[in-house]
Amino acid sequence: MTWQIVLLGPPGAGKGTHAKILSDRYRIPHISTGDILRSQIQQETSLGKHAKSFIDNGKLVPDELVVEMMKTRLQDPDVRHGFILDGFPRTVEQARALDEILSIKKMPLSLVLEFDTSEDVIVDRLSGRWSCSNCGANYHVRNIPPAKEGICDRCGQPLVQRKDDEPETVRERLRVYRDQTAPLIEFYEKRKLLRVVSGDLDVGPLQEELAQSMKCL
Repeated sequence: MTWQIVLLGPPGAGKGTHAKILSDRYRIPHISTGDILRSQIQQETSLGKHAKSFIDNGKLVPDELVVEMMKTRLQDPDVRHGFILDGFPRTVEQARALDEILSIKKMPLSLVLEFDTSEDVIVDRLSGRWSCSNCGANYHVRNIPPAKEGICDRCGQPLVQRKDDEPETVRERLRVYRDQTAPLIEFYEKRKLLRVVSGDLDVGPLQEELAQSMKCL
């Protein structure tokens, strides 16, 4: 059996954290749109330069750029037994494009998990995130604090906060999510693929909810 899973939810809902755990458990790749885009930006590719202006202002990257990137990624051999998509699709148009890609591969979606998360929890989580300006190590002021404030434990370089994690930008990202991504919930609900879990929960309890959802497949 293959597992084709999509994770839905606003930024800061915990999709990335739980996707990595599920990836290890079921031995299928975790494909994060955000990670791929950040890599493109760091490498200063044409896609990265184009995407950066949208991300820095809390906007969604245009569908055509994201779809082309994901279409390429889903051709890789490691997805033959399934995958977990984190950050894609984000619009109904992207969802339809994903359907076309998976139809050709004869790998229909198995499950769509919606991480229902409150705004206060999201702002608290994201505004507390910092990363190393040199090696990219990630920290959180409450959950994963560095030994020395503002300094990376790994390489001793300064920690920085991504512009899209600043509180005012986080709230803009949430507004964009509600306006442009929330319709996906209805799209997948009509297809009876959607299951809702609480993104406000800590990792352990939420993993229990996710395990129950997977048992239903």
